Amino acid sequence: MPTLIILGSSFAIPDEKHENTHLAVIGNHEALMIDCPGNPLVRLRQAGIDPDQITDLLLTHFHPDHVSGFPLLMMDLWLLGRERPLRIHGLAYTLDRVQENMELYNWGRWPNFFPLQFNHLEETEMVPVLENEAWRVFTSPVEHLIPNVGVRVEFSESGEVLVYSSDTQPCPQVVRLAQAADVLLHECAGAAPGHTGPVQAGEIAREAGVKQLYLIHYPTGEFTRPELGEQAAEAFGGPVALAEDLMRIEF
Repeated sequence: MPTLIILGSSFAIPDEKHENTHLAVIGNHEALMIDCPGNPLVRLRQAGIDPDQITDLLLTHFHPDHVSGFPLLMMDLWLLGRERPLRIHGLAYTLDRVQENMELYNWGRWPNFFPLQFNHLEETEMVPVLENEAWRVFTSPVEHLIPNVGVRVEFSESGEVLVYSSDTQPCPQVVRLAQAADVLLHECAGAAPGHTGPVQAGEIAREAGVKQLYLIHYPTGEFTRPELGEQAAEAFGGPVALAEDLMRIEF
């Protein structure tokens, strides 16, 4: 059955137990990775995921704590002998900068580099990203400091829905994206421009009518705030948990 694996759960400043936020959704024949910070190869292997299993990579936005590991992942997959194409999804703002970054590494001269297929997403709500026998994936723009998207995954067999807000301040787009979702992963870096606090995350979950709220992209290490879950639960009125690195949720 499809499984969500939390590859990282921290906000921009990670610690030894929390990598920057990124996710993997694993099916029988396909695997979607969402964002790509840190050292992706190491974390994928820690999660028991064969890196060559990744069929799709969705980059939500071009901030270092979400895309810094992209060049390293490309190089490692190439050195490991990957041959099949990798599909990369994102807004033009994001993908243009990713490719400009890779030009600095002169990746056009890496011999026998595997094919990449770039899918430029429209900056409108509920844009179809991909569809296969396991799931349908949609994105909607959210309100951050730069262009960014939240992600909705609808699982074909169970009919369940997973939504990831990505980095955003409270906005109606997330409420619409998360309507009646079984699981909402909502960022909780704190109430500030471009970000969301625990009470706000709980209010969004309640308004969207989700079943389960997981807080993610929250302060870790010396910035840890143990009251986050309690505050979000009071505003939500439903079950709240903190997403933790290497946590698995089955659908």
